[in-house]
Amino acid sequence: MDFQQFQDEIGVHFTNEKLLRQAFTHSSYVNEHRGKPFQDNERLEFLGDAVLELTVSQFLYTHFPKMAEGELTKMRAAIVCEPSLVTFANQLQFGRLILLGKGEELTGGRFRPALLADVFEAFIGALYLDQGIEHVFRFLEKYVYPRINQGEFTRVTDYKSQLQEFIQHDSLGEIQYRIVLERGPAHSREFVSEVTLNGKVLGQGMGRSKKEAEQHAASMALNQLKAEQGIE
Repeated sequence: MDFQQFQDEIGVHFTNEKLLRQAFTHSSYVNEHRGKPFQDNERLEFLGDAVLELTVSQFLYTHFPKMAEGELTKMRAAIVCEPSLVTFANQLQFGRLILLGKGEELTGGRFRPALLADVFEAFIGALYLDQGIEHVFRFLEKYVYPRINQGEFTRVTDYKSQLQEFIQHDSLGEIQYRIVLERGPAHSREFVSEVTLNGKVLGQGMGRSKKEAEQHAASMALNQLKAEQGIE
């Protein structure tokens, strides 16, 4: 799989293919190729996060005219959270194209949820820079908005409660949450939460608050447990 074939498959062709390549370039790859003109995707990820927030917000505002602000906020959070972004990235098989350092590759980085979510955001940022907001809307209309219209995110759920019920129903053991990382300035703090079952890490999530990070971690854990048991 190369970038040209990828563009043909998704129906998006970049004017500046360097931006596309950058969107899929992890910092570990850049670190192993010092002296070469490679840039990682972290700045594009930052931009793509904001572009996604805007484009999803506009879609929800337009298509759910009777929905209150609070519910709109919850639904947007469910769409742009890490587990959902991973689903979008996997749908398009983004993992095939990620450029990783050897160490990151050996430790399974290509399939790491946080990394896949970052790449999806970086791709959106790159598409915005290359072709503008209208082409981002067109891309989302093809790959993301239909899933919203199908009701995948309509039932905004409390993933922590769902996970607890799932664990208790099957008497699987005890779950615990802990904040493993805090980063960013005071006015724009980010938290990374980890949820464990009997000491084994099941999921990790990021959020603007500890509660949001825990919800995202619980969602990841729930998806993993269901996958292990063959539950859709």
